[in-house]
Amino acid sequence: MAPIPPASVEELRTTGNQSFRNGQFAEAATLYSRALRMLQEQGSSDPEKESVLYSNRAACHLKDGNCIDCIKDCTSALALVPFSLKPLLRRASAYEALEKYPLAYVDYVTVLQIDDSVTSALEGSSRMTRTLMDSFGPEWRLKLPSIPLVPVSSQKRWECLPLENHKEPSKSKSKGTTSAKSRVPSAGDVERARALKEEGNELVKKGNHKQAIEKYSESLWFSNLESATYSNRALCHLELKQYQEAVKDCTEALRLDGKNVKAFYRRAQAYKALKDFRSSFADIDSLLQIEPRNGPAQKLRQEVNRSLN
Repeated sequence: MAPIPPASVEELRTTGNQSFRNGQFAEAATLYSRALRMLQEQGSSDPEKESVLYSNRAACHLKDGNCIDCIKDCTSALALVPFSLKPLLRRASAYEALEKYPLAYVDYVTVLQIDDSVTSALEGSSRMTRTLMDSFGPEWRLKLPSIPLVPVSSQKRWECLPLENHKEPSKSKSKGTTSAKSRVPSAGDVERARALKEEGNELVKKGNHKQAIEKYSESLWFSNLESATYSNRALCHLELKQYQEAVKDCTEALRLDGKNVKAFYRRAQAYKALKDFRSSFADIDSLLQIEPRNGPAQKLRQEVNRSLN
């Protein structure tokens, strides 16, 4: 006896979900399409239910490598319910797969406006930052389309809902605190950050390291996505013998740009001063893989090697 076909939108969606979990993505997409047609034929206005169906079908397209249709469905889902997390993440992944990196970056950072602890968005925005910097250099932000500002009402709407790849925020994170990491810099913020960084650089040339730290810190408040600002501030911390702070800044610089030679060198110096010679040697080794003929790094490796032996 043939199974009874699903007779309602909810049944079609549930059956589609089961097919998706079983890895039958084409079948799941067909079921979601039937559910969408049924919902639209009924003429009932239920944008949330319709948005979820578009988003679910987008997930099927993404799994099958059909990025164009994934983007179309995510865009339809977001038109019905703006700033939905799953369609934003799925569309970002599709854009990234199509090498449309500026668009992927915008979707990842839009998610982070809603919840800055979503792991896949954090990792995605970091990947896109490195890729865009490699492609366009220091002016990469000027190549971006405008980043939408997520209203507070949308942030509150999603903050209590479960999400794949969602990591619970740290309990020590104070509520209501607006940090640089949770802000998406505007073009004006980026320009202000760049100007403050240059002021910091001038202060370093004059030997005013304490004042330079203040300028770099202010720059990072406006835009905390510039690797060089962190490694420059690390230099100041080194000069002031603030070695733990130098390590932290270099680590952040390397998170943004894994080939920041200055960050590797300065963190190696800081680790050496802290007598963590193994970590220092590891950083020098990483640096020399990027620049094998770096003279200061070769000299520092000899010094650290003597301390290890």
